[in-house]
Amino acid sequence: MAKDLNKVMIIGRLGKDPEMRHTPGGSPVTTFSVATGRQWKDGSGELHEETEWFNVVTWNKLAEICYEHLRKSSRVYIEGRLQTRHWEDQNGVTHYRTEVVASDMIMLDSRVPREPSHYSDEPPYHQPDHRSPARGQQAKDDFVIGDEDIPF
Repeated sequence: MAKDLNKVMIIGRLGKDPEMRHTPGGSPVTTFSVATGRQWKDGSGELHEETEWFNVVTWNKLAEICYEHLRKSSRVYIEGRLQTRHWEDQNGVTHYRTEVVASDMIMLDSRVPREPSHYSDEPPYHQPDHRSPARGQQAKDDFVIGDEDIPF
């Protein structure tokens, strides 16, 4: 019997800050949108651009990580599966929404300073001073990589 495959991989930027909520059972769910762009030239050499928006849903620990670390314009790699939901509104109109249910996320931006989260006891990340040392001196901590330098 042949196996089916439902796999999506996108690289793009968040359109707005992620939003988190919790299910009645207490599971965290974070949603956000990711824009991907492409460019091409037509037969006459004219450049065209197109942006495609994807609605992304993350669950549980990945939802917490996305909510904590991603912000509007963050560049990310998302891997998951497509899912289309449908529901009927109070007027009897059926609505459809296709989403990427993410199973993996990789942050592609450098880590930047930001405010500590409202539910974290960790101190805020402090970006190192990147000014050049005086000639002939080695910058302090040039080769030290700490936990704060690891993006996840």
